[in-house]
Amino acid sequence: MRFSESLKAATKRSWELSLNHPFVKGIAKGDLPLETFKNYIMQDIYYLKHYGKVHAFAAAHADDFSQAAALADKAKHTAEAEITVHQEHARILNITDDDVKQFQPAPTAYAYTSHLYRAALSGSLAQMVAAMLPCYWLYADIGLEYQNAKPGVEIYDNWIHMYASDWFQKSTQEMIDLLDDLAAQASGTEREKIRQQFIIAKEYELAFWEMAYTFETWLSEQNQAAT
Repeated sequence: MRFSESLKAATKRSWELSLNHPFVKGIAKGDLPLETFKNYIMQDIYYLKHYGKVHAFAAAHADDFSQAAALADKAKHTAEAEITVHQEHARILNITDDDVKQFQPAPTAYAYTSHLYRAALSGSLAQMVAAMLPCYWLYADIGLEYQNAKPGVEIYDNWIHMYASDWFQKSTQEMIDLLDDLAAQASGTEREKIRQQFIIAKEYELAFWEMAYTFETWLSEQNQAAT
């Protein structure tokens, strides 16, 4: 079993819950309220800004130039994805530039990006890649799982198509292969640290769906709304 396969096996329950979360099912069926999807997109725009920076940070710490170049390229494409997400969805979801500038992330989005930065600032290159990988891998699996779904809502059709596309599947496999290559050179102690980075990041991926679906807010905001 490849190291990456052992990581996926270790997160099997989280993976199943993610693939079958009501948020994802709602997209596939086409009945997820657009306001809920807008909440997710706003959180995701915030997330992608930091996700791209962590890619760049990982590229700077790669000793192998081909690995550095690949990670830098992915950082570039992540930044482009952020712009594309904003432009393609802004019109349908009525997202303005001011909305993005004034946006404050929910606790889970903030915590997830903080986890990525922790891996970047205190971990090895392999640990950084492990923390970034669940985002690639889960979305790629969602794309394959629901590639034949027909939501009948343009924004949802496009979302599924993007993650089912050959280029995204290829990009995901490149990250999986990179992690396996790095793990092959790691000690047993280091592999356990890599494993923990992956597992925690995968839990945050599941929590991200729940955050968007339930319109998660900070506790003080909940208390304020209740008074």
